[in-house]
Amino acid sequence: MTAPTPPFRDPRLPFAKRVDDLMSRLTLDEKTAFLHQFAPAVERLGIAAFRTGQEALHGVAWMGPATVFPQAVGLGATWNQDLVRRVGEAVSREARAMRARDERVGLNVWSPTVNLLRHPLWGRNEEGYSEDPKLTSAIATAYTRGLRGDDPVYWRTAPVLKHWLAHNNETARDTSSSSVRPRVLHEYDLRAFRETVEAGAVAGVMPAYNLVNGRPNHLSPHLGLHLRTWTEEDLLVCSDAGAPSNLVDSEHYFDTHEEATAAALRAGVDSFTDHGTDSSKIVARVRGALEQGLLTEADVDAAVRRQLSVRFRLGEFDPEHDPYAKERDFDTPEHRALAREAAEQAVVLLKNDGVLPLDPGTRVAVVGLLADECKLDWYSGTLIHRSTPLEGLYERFGADRVSFAEGVDRVRLRTADGTFLHVLPSDDIPDGARAAEGALDPALLAGRTDLPPLTTDATGTELALIDWGEGVLTLRAPDGRYLSVAEDGYVRASADQPGGWVVQETFRLEPHENRHLLRHTGTGRPVQVAADGVKVAADDADAEVFGLTVAERGEDAVRRVASAADVVVVIAGNDPHINGRETEDRTTLRLPGQQERLLRAARAANPATVLALVSAYPYAVDAGTLPAVLWTAHGGQAAGTALARVLAGDVSPAGRLPQTWYADDADLPDLLDYDVIGGRQTYLYFEGTPLFPFGHGLSYASFGYADLAAEVGDGTVSVSFTVTNTGEVAADEVAQLYVRAEAPSVPRPRRELLAHRRFTLAPGTSTRVAFDVPLSALAFWDVAHGRWRLEPGPYALLVGASSEDVRLSTTLTLDGEPAAPRPVGEHGLEAADFDEQSGTEIVDRTKAAGDAVTPAAGGTGELLYRSCDFGTGATTTTLSVAGTGTVEMALDGGAWTPALSPSAPAAGPYDYTELDGAFTAGGVHDLRIRLRGSLRLAHVGFSG
Repeated sequence: MTAPTPPFRDPRLPFAKRVDDLMSRLTLDEKTAFLHQFAPAVERLGIAAFRTGQEALHGVAWMGPATVFPQAVGLGATWNQDLVRRVGEAVSREARAMRARDERVGLNVWSPTVNLLRHPLWGRNEEGYSEDPKLTSAIATAYTRGLRGDDPVYWRTAPVLKHWLAHNNETARDTSSSSVRPRVLHEYDLRAFRETVEAGAVAGVMPAYNLVNGRPNHLSPHLGLHLRTWTEEDLLVCSDAGAPSNLVDSEHYFDTHEEATAAALRAGVDSFTDHGTDSSKIVARVRGALEQGLLTEADVDAAVRRQLSVRFRLGEFDPEHDPYAKERDFDTPEHRALAREAAEQAVVLLKNDGVLPLDPGTRVAVVGLLADECKLDWYSGTLIHRSTPLEGLYERFGADRVSFAEGVDRVRLRTADGTFLHVLPSDDIPDGARAAEGALDPALLAGRTDLPPLTTDATGTELALIDWGEGVLTLRAPDGRYLSVAEDGYVRASADQPGGWVVQETFRLEPHENRHLLRHTGTGRPVQVAADGVKVAADDADAEVFGLTVAERGEDAVRRVASAADVVVVIAGNDPHINGRETEDRTTLRLPGQQERLLRAARAANPATVLALVSAYPYAVDAGTLPAVLWTAHGGQAAGTALARVLAGDVSPAGRLPQTWYADDADLPDLLDYDVIGGRQTYLYFEGTPLFPFGHGLSYASFGYADLAAEVGDGTVSVSFTVTNTGEVAADEVAQLYVRAEAPSVPRPRRELLAHRRFTLAPGTSTRVAFDVPLSALAFWDVAHGRWRLEPGPYALLVGASSEDVRLSTTLTLDGEPAAPRPVGEHGLEAADFDEQSGTEIVDRTKAAGDAVTPAAGGTGELLYRSCDFGTGATTTTLSVAGTGTVEMALDGGAWTPALSPSAPAAGPYDYTELDGAFTAGGVHDLRIRLRGSLRLAHVGFSG
């Protein structure tokens, strides 16, 4: 007789019942093993091994050749949800197709990144979509819908959002704490996650490395308080790589890994990404936590259940019913066309005095360090197709009308004995592009050792020197390979591009006795010349001292071609692996010095100089003397073709800036200042003059806006207006709707994006654009009462082509809930619910939940709480504090009360005590509190 089909194999049953059945059949040891990223097979039940995590930020990454789309910030610049949904769909189809031939390819994809681009110096700026939560959630929702697929039951892939929460710095990223006040938390950082999760195509989130309010994100109480309340779906929380161990090893938040693992699991982490493919350490920690009573089997079950829910949705247990099981679309003509369309739509025209588009017969000089490059980033796949700006312009204008100068400095390095570094020929060595074969962890890929190391001879080899800024150099041999250092320590011309987790292709020339040490940045060691070849030395005592012989300055080559052209196109920007990337923040908005010199040389030789920035982030450039400026993120496989088509006018540019471009470093807040309200950050609050504003982007057409209508009804604001193409070419326009509270009781945004739409119009045609915006979108987080509140009063509705280019406006007066004073006489107040502060930071009240406030760096800080209602009167205050220091209080602008301080030092930062003191107040007043020392204030009560 045939054995009965177990219920977990029955596709007629709901997933929840099937998960229940499977859970009942698994042993505790089997469930515990599922908690690691690499969950093993359970052969007795016919359950396959499963891996959480597959990078797919703008194409399937790390698994070999795949279609490479523009970087995420470039997709954000399209402002086009339909396009981004189609990109997500193509990426998920390729993931399915690649998995069919390589089971290492996962379907639980770790993308998109919805961290807001609050600070343009963040090294991972390329991974996010925008500084604005509304735009970020719109683009992220589109991408996740494409990744998920449209089947009502089964998912093509299961997207995980990164990185929960308030994560915008690589500097000390695993030990720094983001101080996030409640208004910023709810109005800014949570919003992008919330609206994307509520859209219904998200399978989970990944916590970030950093801490928020003193507590590691892998212990975030907001996973339960907020995230899992936004959807009825089971959400899988996957740790970031190595983060579980950081709780003990770098953050020292717990003494033992058993405590740390238990706390993370109870907080809501379901899958632990730690120690690569070796699950033994995590499994041992979970077992230890169970034995010590730190965890229960129910805690384990909750996490495993969420993982199994995702696996069922992916069709793992129903291959015959999974509509995506036979998906084989890979590198199709449609995907190639989509990659080009996305790259074209991502181009932003920042300035144009009429030099663009280029006439068909134009003689073009293409110059710059990125002119003949198609750069990839850490989360890219391996290119199948490739186009550089130079190749695109050759194709579009003809090689006879395009000249080229890269602008590198061509140098030879002379040793102390008068010989020069020499690259031995390697013509017979086969290519070995790094990561072409795919790797679950490309950080483990080693450099090549099959090529001969450098030597010295009497003439040497002329090397192309590029200074990427801050003294970081690359050196390239004539055959195009970059000097690199492999594990054996020898220097070879072996790399196709700089790359890797630790970049082995960068060096510094350090002044030394009128010459230079050549220091390898990856190892931190200087280069020496040994009998068996050039290698890194053990220490500076063995280092070679080099002289630098310059054969040609890059500026000279640029001047030469620029002076003979009609128009010069300078291609400038960054290498995504150098000076601004994961693990490394930028230090300035300025272009690297070498690229600024090349730009000046081109401009001096030919006033008709166009600057095309190809970069992962904004720059502060002197655009005033340039007739045209464009920006695009690294655009993937079709980047060069797309840029050439925009320059030629085959496509009218319609990308829009997804973040503010500041004019100067002085406009930026501190990298670790996460208070976008108090720090007046992003277009929402910035009061200065940006270089280019949020939402900015020009076109080869012109557009007129007219007939604005707005009305309130049934919980929504309905806004409509007409847009007409008044130009001579067909083009896309991006209409944007903003709001501004005209008489707010608290600081509100200068303007805030409510909706947008990208559409195409032929010359002379018009379209009616309509938006229905829920009134809840105009609310703010009322810290006095801990909830959202729509304030009554006038609101300006602003319609236009950018946050600053407003074409139409009207004002509506809305009903709402009037402000009410804080009921402090009845409930007291939470210290973190301040209206304003200076010199303080928010920290963790306990390791599990809650906030407290403390002076920054043990100094002095002040808190302001407006409109506090003390009722019929208070005579006593009770303060919940920990640590050492003093507290003083004052009403309105009055005198400070005598300082209160604990009578004895607390045993630790979480050992709270209550301080009682005399305090007389009645009615409604503003309350000020001054803190000194290392005191933590959690709560203030009043009685009397």
